Amino acid sequence: MRRSRAFIPTSKEAPSDAQLPSHIFLSRAGFITQVAAGLYNYLPLAKRVIKKIENIVNEEMVKVGAQEVELSFVTPADLWAESGRIEKFGKELLRFKDRKNNLFVLGPTHEEMMVDLVRNRVTSYKNLPLNLYQIKTKFRDEARPRFGLMRGREFIMKDGYSFHATTEDLDREFDAMEAAYKKILTRLGLDFRVVEADSGAIGGSGSKELMVLADSGEDTIAVCSKCEYGANIEAAKRSARATIPEAPEAEFNKFLTPDTKTIDELAEFFKVDPYYTVKCVAKRVIYEDESEIVLFFVRGCDNLQEVKALNATEALDIVDVTEEELAEIGLKPGFIGPLDQDKAKHVIDSDLKGAKNLICGANEDDYHFIGVDLSVLDDVAYFAEIAEVNEGDICPHCDGELSFTKGIEVGHIFKLGTTYSKPLKAEFLDENGKSQPFIMGTYGMGVSRLVASVIEQHHDESGCIWTKATAPYMVNIMISNIKDEAQVAAGEALYEQLQGAGVEVMLDDRKERFGFKMKDAELIGFPYTIVVGKELVNGEVQIFERATKTKTAVKADEIFEKIMERI
Repeated sequence: MRRSRAFIPTSKEAPSDAQLPSHIFLSRAGFITQVAAGLYNYLPLAKRVIKKIENIVNEEMVKVGAQEVELSFVTPADLWAESGRIEKFGKELLRFKDRKNNLFVLGPTHEEMMVDLVRNRVTSYKNLPLNLYQIKTKFRDEARPRFGLMRGREFIMKDGYSFHATTEDLDREFDAMEAAYKKILTRLGLDFRVVEADSGAIGGSGSKELMVLADSGEDTIAVCSKCEYGANIEAAKRSARATIPEAPEAEFNKFLTPDTKTIDELAEFFKVDPYYTVKCVAKRVIYEDESEIVLFFVRGCDNLQEVKALNATEALDIVDVTEEELAEIGLKPGFIGPLDQDKAKHVIDSDLKGAKNLICGANEDDYHFIGVDLSVLDDVAYFAEIAEVNEGDICPHCDGELSFTKGIEVGHIFKLGTTYSKPLKAEFLDENGKSQPFIMGTYGMGVSRLVASVIEQHHDESGCIWTKATAPYMVNIMISNIKDEAQVAAGEALYEQLQGAGVEVMLDDRKERFGFKMKDAELIGFPYTIVVGKELVNGEVQIFERATKTKTAVKADEIFEKIMERI
């Protein structure tokens, strides 16, 4: 492609709301333009990157026996009602009616549609397993679309769905898809981690996320210092503490603690480690038709993990509670304890089950209980894992310590089981001729998010640094002075030679200043720029390597061989 004919509208200015490097540089370098909040046009450079990612995905899917299909973007709402997910998904599901007053949704994911495609068409265990996937535009009506392609409302996703006769075969496919996704990210040149995750609105049991490691990532990941364990903070687990602080000794009693509302104040008042205090986090839990106040209790040294709390209550959402709402049921923040089960529903962290020597609120203003033995609640209270892991906690698989890092979720795989096949009555006949629901898996990968993720992990102050697998063009030939006939001739000859060798090459033949064109090349992020400049009279050109910013002088008659060696 000749730059003089290419549609690459670069700019010095970034969008006013751009915060992440990918949003800034993809906009400035002419890859994307914003249409509305969370909606973007993909320009020619971006389309080339997307196609490269899609090709790698397709190649790896072929290797594991997955077959590509394409489902309708517009989905009948009846299917979502049939699965029971139309309300659970919430306001992110965009609903609309056609001229005949039929209700439809724009597909944010296609579990229902894929099940509908397969049911009544695959009827025997002999036709299983089956793995179907598509790469398609999705739409989620995000409340706060932001960060460019990282959290848009419209996005491109690869979503795959497998159908099995047995859980053992699902396990095999799940492992195969995990391995395939790892190969995709490795081929794309990304540093990533596979982590355990929460299933969220998709449902199912086993769930893993593929996280591209980047400081700008929205997700916090707990990783082990010794083994490969990693988990999203929402799903991270820990082993029992290796060292436990010395326990305070006190008989059970009620103690006056004026204005002692926080854990730090309480620990200081009694001169104890926060480990032996009990923290209450009051929330209003939202169900489909009602809501209620729920009191969540964790150790004072821990924090409530809201996704775990949501799962423990099987609710749709969790919101904060006001002091006025608590006062209506006779409770005051800072003095709420778990011993009175009548005030509101309680959920107690499993780490507190049977715990002794505790200090907790007495459900009375300015009073706490000391010497509390929570084993008295073992048979009456509801215990669940609701605490968030802390840095320094012990790995659940070895004796390594957990630490936190940031990641960008680019893939998510689930063991769905019969979550969708049962309600949608998608069944097959097993070896005994008995009707059984399909056992399913689902495998998603964000293609447009991967475009942004490459730049989040590979950029500098000058712009994009594309990996070789994702670069829109591998080589940029820059003619320094377009009025110099010798430079033009040398640039044109090399351009033709590289094109003939199948190299994706851009020829910058614009009548612009050298400095302007060089800044453009760095902003766009071509892996290699060959500068045909004034040193040509001495028989030399220059190779500029974008990743390292190194410049290497090369003899003009050897440039083709030298650049081919690099790519």
